[in-house]
Amino acid sequence: MEKIRISAVKYANTYPFIYGLMKSGFDKKVELETDHPADCAAKLINGKADIGLIPVAAIPLLKEYHIISDYCIGANGNVRTVMLLSNCPFDMIETIYLDYRSRSSVNLTKVLAKNFWKKEFKWVNTTKGFDFINIGMNEAVVLIGDQCFDFENSFRYKIDLAQAWKDFSGLPFVFACWVSNKKLDDNFIKEFNKALKSGVKNIVGVVEEFGNKGTITGNALRTYLTENIDYEFDDDKKKALKLFLDLMSKL
Repeated sequence: MEKIRISAVKYANTYPFIYGLMKSGFDKKVELETDHPADCAAKLINGKADIGLIPVAAIPLLKEYHIISDYCIGANGNVRTVMLLSNCPFDMIETIYLDYRSRSSVNLTKVLAKNFWKKEFKWVNTTKGFDFINIGMNEAVVLIGDQCFDFENSFRYKIDLAQAWKDFSGLPFVFACWVSNKKLDDNFIKEFNKALKSGVKNIVGVVEEFGNKGTITGNALRTYLTENIDYEFDDDKKKALKLFLDLMSKL
């Protein structure tokens, strides 16, 4: 029997999931790869993965989808790793460069521009190799991932997009969900969720395992995983996801 193929995000916010899958031994039962969020979505859409931790904005692109987990990548306020960065005050921004690595963050920015900020921008898509640092005075970048910790101090102004969503909607935000592109066995899903939970509930172990391996290290990693990321896919996040997908469909 072929193993279930899983594509997970390669950023620090996914460490608890990876830790849980590894320490439980569940990773031996599946084919587990880590990718940029956009690549997770592409693999699921193209049938190169069976399960993906995908940006929620990619969900409507799937012919068939099932949200299979009680856990997600979410935030209830500042997330630190999804930012709008510029060297000019917000009111002076004319052009925004969009990080190619996540569809959700790009669409979140556009939803906020239309419904919260009531402002129009020139949107510019980027590709791998784009220089996010050296932008013009009336320009901004949407930047995601661990590199936000490195790059945010290179800019004079920043807006945390998860906090902006909270200010707009009063709700948390869901950046990514565990989604399958086909119906899976209930026992498999139950075991999968148990493995994820074991990681989410042991942040101390996660920090010991990954605390020296990436951009975000030590106590900064512990703070990020406990205070910025909210993993429970609860009713408020389900409500927020529905609202976001509805607003995104009207862009």
